[in-house]
Amino acid sequence: MKSTDLIPPRVANAVPPVPESVEDTGLDFGFLADLALKAVSSDANCTTERVGDQLRLPLPITDTVLLHLYREKYIEIRGAEGYGRHRYGMLDRGWERVHRLLDGCGYIGPAPVSLGAYTSMSAAQEAARPSVAPEAVRAAMSDLVLPKRTLETLGLVASSRRSLFIMGPPGSGKTTIAKSLHAAQGGDYWIPYALEVDGQVIKVFDAHNHEPIGGDPGRHDRRWIRIKRPLVIVGGELTIETMDLVHSPTVGFYEASFQMKANGGTLVIDDFGRQRVDPRDLLNRWIIPLEGRVDYLTLHTGKKIQVPFEQLLIFATNLDVADLVDDAFMRRMGYRLRTESPSPETYELIFRAYADRWGVPHDRELVKLVLGWYAREQRRMSSCEPRDLIERCLDICRYENRPPTVTAELLEVAWLNYFCT
Repeated sequence: MKSTDLIPPRVANAVPPVPESVEDTGLDFGFLADLALKAVSSDANCTTERVGDQLRLPLPITDTVLLHLYREKYIEIRGAEGYGRHRYGMLDRGWERVHRLLDGCGYIGPAPVSLGAYTSMSAAQEAARPSVAPEAVRAAMSDLVLPKRTLETLGLVASSRRSLFIMGPPGSGKTTIAKSLHAAQGGDYWIPYALEVDGQVIKVFDAHNHEPIGGDPGRHDRRWIRIKRPLVIVGGELTIETMDLVHSPTVGFYEASFQMKANGGTLVIDDFGRQRVDPRDLLNRWIIPLEGRVDYLTLHTGKKIQVPFEQLLIFATNLDVADLVDDAFMRRMGYRLRTESPSPETYELIFRAYADRWGVPHDRELVKLVLGWYAREQRRMSSCEPRDLIERCLDICRYENRPPTVTAELLEVAWLNYFCT
């Protein structure tokens, strides 16, 4: 076991320590040499510093690996860049090896970390996770009009990080609640750019789902990047296959699964039951992660690997739960929450809250007018509709270059455009 395979949670912020030697990287020397050779081949102005920056490794380790490649006659030294630092170029023997390497794996970038280091670092960060205060939950939910009991349940979910199953009619705020619940969680999170398992590379960092945090994090292993806690939302595109590692024969490395990218943050399974796969098959796939906080993923060689499953998991559906899940699965869920269509009183509160947020004038008579339209058309009210109607009024104001406001005339046009009545 390498020295970085066990990262002690003694550091309050669980900062990944800087490797002091090749052994400390947790990587096989040959793997590291091959990665460095690919880095040299991709840089026409290659120097020790530039390779170190690309691999995110300290200069002494980078220098050790590059000198090995030089002695093996894969690269040549083309000049000096200060004491102990050189400029490098490829030799024919090096190009021959690079072509073979790229045929197998096209990954060129930050050196991966070991699976053991990733697992230990995840555990250390969970141990150092800041608690969620009731004030943080109330602040995150401040834009929503929720019953006291619902707010209490959401506070328990955020604090315990147990899973949540939200059920309710369309437009009742399920996805908005899930996003707000994620916002209640504070702190940052460290993830590796990539993992190495049996010589295979798994790319973890994803600019679409991971937002880096600026500022000086202090001295740390640069193969890790500090991000905001991720929020990953998947819906109808979810399949059994997308829950596993995605291997591309073209580039020769893996893309981490979406639940792996959500580690440290929140994973929302939206519109559950509308996927192109039997819901029970999906639920069976979640049993082990829900019970053991670990997930098992498969390499294309058939080997199974165990990875951390450290995230707040939220299911949201507007379908009949009895048709989707059985009691055995629901017992594994931490909490359950049912959202309802708003009462006329709640609808008015939501309407006024959104109007106040946008800073547009309004009066109670406007809400009475809208409620009358619902009654006239026997239309069920949804919690999202006050927001949608107000936003369409503002669309009209912007289009007509007039001050933002909500009037009976604008609401009528917004209503007709929204409901097509």
